[in-house]
Amino acid sequence: MERNIGFKERRYIEELRILTKSTALDCVIDDRFERVIYVIRQGDMGLAIGKKGENIKRLQNVLGKRIEMVEYDEAPDTFIANIFKPAEVARIERTPENGPVHVLLKKKNDLGIAIGKGGCNIEKARVLCRRFFGVEVGEVLLAPVEA
Repeated sequence: MERNIGFKERRYIEELRILTKSTALDCVIDDRFERVIYVIRQGDMGLAIGKKGENIKRLQNVLGKRIEMVEYDEAPDTFIANIFKPAEVARIERTPENGPVHVLLKKKNDLGIAIGKGGCNIEKARVLCRRFFGVEVGEVLLAPVEA
């Protein structure tokens, strides 16, 4: 998928690199929810967050926006599961003929976390999945309990 990174996004990625010594592959400025979403290179998540989240707090002070981070993975299913963390994803169901993917969660308590306040987490998943894999995210559902 082709991603265009503008000047402001590049500046934010560079700010992250300077403050945390970690690498961001992409940055999405989400004005609707007043946040910046970073897609962090695989393995750099701990470095990006810092001890007790100190790097995120510092970055929030510098940029003046809420910061969210997602660890990148080349496997679309793992990447989608990373987007919804800390909610536990049971599996990803694909619809035939390039339709939307549906996310099935393990626990009922995770539904609220996965959707987020005002739908912010589901929107983050839709934006990132479109941007990286050209996939649409459909519904977030509770996985049926297997007997």
